Amino acid sequence: MSVLRFDLTANELGAKLGKRFQSVSMAIMGSTLPKPLMEILELRASQINGCGYCVDAHAKELAAAGEFATRINLVAAWREASVFTGAERAALALAEEGTRLADAHTGVSDETWAEVREHFDDDQIAALVYLVAMINAANRLLVIVRQKGGSYQAGGFAAMANTR
Repeated sequence: MSVLRFDLTANELGAKLGKRFQSVSMAIMGSTLPKPLMEILELRASQINGCGYCVDAHAKELAAAGEFATRINLVAAWREASVFTGAERAALALAEEGTRLADAHTGVSDETWAEVREHFDDDQIAALVYLVAMINAANRLLVIVRQKGGSYQAGGFAAMANTR
């Protein structure tokens, strides 16, 4: 079993960079996007990127917020599920296409972009784009250092935000 390679918060520069990273995330969380939608998108990107810690965290945050297990479990197969709204499906497509940039030469399709524009205002779209970018960055950071999933406690992100 592999162990955590490096604690990004254990040195001065890592902690300083982490605070800046968290500041962007807090600004996104202050947007008018529904919190469950943000968690669903972060869960989907984390599934694609294989970030065990983030999959664990976002699934637990959704469950603690009262999200139905059926919806949490179907995030991985959202295209084949009937439990997501049109807005959620548009946002999931944006998150998935924005996460799979290396898999498609076009990035986010015009069709997906049109769907997003249909359901979200400009501030929400800005939040969506930054959310996708930030969760992908977080996934990469934690996969690189091998931060394992399983130990996250719901509410951990909020507690961390309150201590910084």
